[in-house]
Amino acid sequence: MTEQDTQVSTVDAEEVQRARQLAADAQRVVVKAGTNSLTDDESNLDRAKLDKLVDDIMDLRERGKEVLLVSSGAVGAGKGRVDQETDTVEASQALSTVGQSLLMASYTESFERYGQQVAQILLTEQDLENPERFTNFRNTVETLFEWGIVPIINENDAVATEELQIGDNDMISASIAVGVDVDLLVTLTDVGGVYTGNPKQDPDAELIEAVGTNYGTVQKLIDASTSAAFGGIQTKVEGARDASEHGIPAIIAKSTERDILKKIATAKPVGTLFVPINGESDE
Repeated sequence: MTEQDTQVSTVDAEEVQRARQLAADAQRVVVKAGTNSLTDDESNLDRAKLDKLVDDIMDLRERGKEVLLVSSGAVGAGKGRVDQETDTVEASQALSTVGQSLLMASYTESFERYGQQVAQILLTEQDLENPERFTNFRNTVETLFEWGIVPIINENDAVATEELQIGDNDMISASIAVGVDVDLLVTLTDVGGVYTGNPKQDPDAELIEAVGTNYGTVQKLIDASTSAAFGGIQTKVEGARDASEHGIPAIIAKSTERDILKKIATAKPVGTLFVPINGESDE
């Protein structure tokens, strides 16, 4: 084992267990699902993946928890429906408008299997940074929660030219978690956690089970292993770290793992857990 691997593993076991229990006890949860967790290899919206996500979310709802879903996938779903060149920002914006309607129609139909109502909210980072806009957003979310409705949030890609890039919803979900007093942030990915290397390229890469005061070492490993094939793991880690710095446990986990949210709600170890910290770090 390398010196870096040893440093990565040094998170106090009792702190990890306390954080897992905090996550299990969470009454208000943000769940973020990435594009690869919702689409197939041809960028078509994968209904089986979407239905599984809804099943997992409804497990939390049936436990009495409030759930806010931050869902990517609009551009990807649009690519699967429109046979056009997609190498410009304008094309991606247009694709998002096609895909977003398909995405919400699919969510509405899937949640209706449980008699669960949903609502769509499209945001940009500017909406979260502007105090008046954010207050309006928060009031809307609180009202939807009072009504027992699941808010489904996505970035407003049709107008967000600068923000139309990998990782935006990771940061948006973290900002929402902090801003609406959420108890837990769960980021679901096709990778399933943070590793000592890129697991898509390095067969020896090992899952990092917990991140706390070892964040600096973990960040160095991520910077060294990040590539286009590794997707937006950096922003997922940044978002989870941001939440943990505000006292909110965060988990990056595999979207395809069976009963993934149920496992979290019962304090089972899954993915990578970000332990709430108070500014302490090995940086």
